[in-house]
Amino acid sequence: MKASKIAYRPVALVLGAVSGMAAGALFKQTWKALGHGEDAPDATDEDRSWREVLLTATLQGAIFAGVKAAVDRVGATTVRRLTGTWPS
Repeated sequence: MKASKIAYRPVALVLGAVSGMAAGALFKQTWKALGHGEDAPDATDEDRSWREVLLTATLQGAIFAGVKAAVDRVGATTVRRLTGTWPS
């Protein structure tokens, strides 16, 4: 196993947790900024429409994917700077 891959594993675990927390906070702020109140609807929220539930889930998924990709890219770039090779 390559040294860069071994070095990246603990970094990836930490970055995964950090990206999840950051994405959750960003989604909450985005939800508030859109003027929808404090809590986003759950899929089983009977008082919310299909449209609102699905749009909320799509927005949340896009934010989580974007934050995860950005954080993973920063982690891989950092490992390359430290080890000289890109983790694969």
